[in-house]
Amino acid sequence: MAPQSVEEECVSGANLIAEALKMQNVEYIFGIVGVPITEIAVAAQASGIKYVGMRNEQAASYAASAVGYLTGRPGVCLVVSGPGLVHALAGMANANMNCWPLIVIGGSSDRNQETMGAFQEFPQAVRNSIYGRPGACYVDIPGDFVNLQVNKSTVRYVECCPAPPISMAEESAVSKAASFIAHSRKPLLIIGKGAAYARAEDSIRKLVDQCGLPFLPTPMGKGVVPDNHPCCVAAARSRALQSADVIILLGARLNWILHFGLPPRFRPDVKIIQVDICAEELGNNVRPVAALLGDIKAVTGQLLEHLNRKLWKYPSGTEWWSELQAKMKSNEETSKALSLRKQRLMNYYTVFHHIRELLPKDCILVSEGANTMDIGRTMLPNYHPRHRLDAGTFGTMGVGLGFAIAAAMVTKDHSPERRVVCIEGDSAFGFSGMEVETICRYNLPIIMIIVNNNGIYSGLDSGTWKEILELGEPATRAPPVCLLPNAHYEQIAAAFGGKGYFVQTPEELQAALKRSLVEKCTPSLINIMIDPQSDRKEQDFHWLTRSNL
Repeated sequence: MAPQSVEEECVSGANLIAEALKMQNVEYIFGIVGVPITEIAVAAQASGIKYVGMRNEQAASYAASAVGYLTGRPGVCLVVSGPGLVHALAGMANANMNCWPLIVIGGSSDRNQETMGAFQEFPQAVRNSIYGRPGACYVDIPGDFVNLQVNKSTVRYVECCPAPPISMAEESAVSKAASFIAHSRKPLLIIGKGAAYARAEDSIRKLVDQCGLPFLPTPMGKGVVPDNHPCCVAAARSRALQSADVIILLGARLNWILHFGLPPRFRPDVKIIQVDICAEELGNNVRPVAALLGDIKAVTGQLLEHLNRKLWKYPSGTEWWSELQAKMKSNEETSKALSLRKQRLMNYYTVFHHIRELLPKDCILVSEGANTMDIGRTMLPNYHPRHRLDAGTFGTMGVGLGFAIAAAMVTKDHSPERRVVCIEGDSAFGFSGMEVETICRYNLPIIMIIVNNNGIYSGLDSGTWKEILELGEPATRAPPVCLLPNAHYEQIAAAFGGKGYFVQTPEELQAALKRSLVEKCTPSLINIMIDPQSDRKEQDFHWLTRSNL
């Protein structure tokens, strides 16, 4: 009798995808399952990858991109093609603008249905995610691949992609840059989120400490050097930008956030020293006197070595320091006066004053919303790198809860005692408010704070809203910036098992935040009512200043 043949072990396409992701050190997948990708999510869980089911692909792609920024390895967003991919495009665009690694995997129609108008068919492209300037990458998985069975012995997995090679700047360019810095009268170091992503904090802190350079962080560059460092001049931002004669850009771009490097926000004769990983970025808007192409951490070390050879340190008693310190003191006094102002309803400054008093120094802050984000940036300090996430280069609203979920997943695995606090305007919260259910389903102890002014930029009080209702047709009579007054967003958290707090006074705010910080195992949402007409303090320039060139 002939021996029976042993059936060869087979593996599905879904399992191959999951194992390939595991080989690339992917830890987290965010997405919404559907045909034909459900099996991929199940296989990913079986392989040990954490799958987080979201309520909208847009928020899922935001979360996956934030993981890429926080960990240095790309997060993955899993979507169906067609409308699922369309929803995820916002996160892909945001990742590209922020230069964060992201992989979006979509399941499309079977191969034999291509170009036939099959269910949710969509054309795709693949791009590099980690090397050079990080960004979004889309990988398309035909539906029949997911359940296709192949002989396991024939599978050849690709080894884990190593970290990008470290590139150094040309020594002649470094020497030239060091010479300009050493001869500057009003130097300024600008630290961007590119420096945070590059994990350059140790070398940049050495540069600041040893050379005594005034520095200004961009919004997500905050914490690379602590905001309470004596060389931080963030409280005199406009004056520092407008008067500096030599500016060193470390992973920061001269885009709208830095007013393109042009007058009236900068001196016409300012000398720019630009350090960036991307050659295409060098010389954008302003031609630099020294262009240093390379890894920010490595190039900062090169700069420090050259300055140390010169035994150079910027003096602490210069007119430049006196000018900056005087302006900082004046701005801080103005903000403090606004925060202590007694009125029936709180303003932004009062809210952030009380939040700042209670927040742990090592918490991760997520922020979005116009005034909420901008004022919060100036009022809430950061002490650690990559501990602030906000609307970023694209100015994207709706990122907050996705970012917070990503941060909570990462901290839960690596720093479980660290809190994630998501502070949003009521309008920004509306973009992804249903992700509160995701937060509660996974029991992520995120503290959500909504600074509620009843609108977009500004709103109406309940009395004025009532008058409009009495006139009829509120949809056509209410100003376009208005939202429903006194909306009880905290009830959304309570509906899903979280804690909800409705706050109208400083005392109620303090009590709610203290309880939320003690409650380390339950999500909470604090809905803070403020004066609908509350605004920023008077600014020297409009936030989106046009160049006069």
